Amino acid sequence: MSLTLEDLEQMQQQHPDYRMELVKGNIIVSSPSGYESDEVAAAMIAELCNWVRPRKLGRTAASSAGFRLPNSDLRVPDASFVLAERLRRSPKSFAQLAPDLTVEVKSPSDNLDDLRAKIQEFLSLGTKVGILLNPDERTVEVYNFGQEAIILRDGDILTVPELLPGWEVPIADLWPPEFD
Repeated sequence: MSLTLEDLEQMQQQHPDYRMELVKGNIIVSSPSGYESDEVAAAMIAELCNWVRPRKLGRTAASSAGFRLPNSDLRVPDASFVLAERLRRSPKSFAQLAPDLTVEVKSPSDNLDDLRAKIQEFLSLGTKVGILLNPDERTVEVYNFGQEAIILRDGDILTVPELLPGWEVPIADLWPPEFD
């Protein structure tokens, strides 16, 4: 039996503490992420917002913003960016498009291959750039449709010139600080 967006919305109302996605008619339930991975996601969102908002380049969102994709799936990236000309106003419900930039952060319960597949799905549906942040390895994988991933490590600089001209983030700035 294939489930619908309405089924997902009902299930979400019954279980508001879980993040849910609708993928090929199946509801995928995710438990809350670990503290570290959420801190990494928050750092990435802060970096994006601090660049995007003053320049009015578009919209950034966190892991509760759902995207109704062209294939009818409802997916929820950990962070996202949509160019202003593609989303003039924030929708009250789900955005009816693929974001221009999607970010996934590996949490303790995540499988890297599943996260890479999710990014590839976004890219195949119109996302321009996908980024995978892996706090375990302190690596960042940057994906563009049809190209090999670019792997960045501490000491490298993350840029996305095709979407965010001039934006630069040192990879080491994305990881949680340690207070010894």
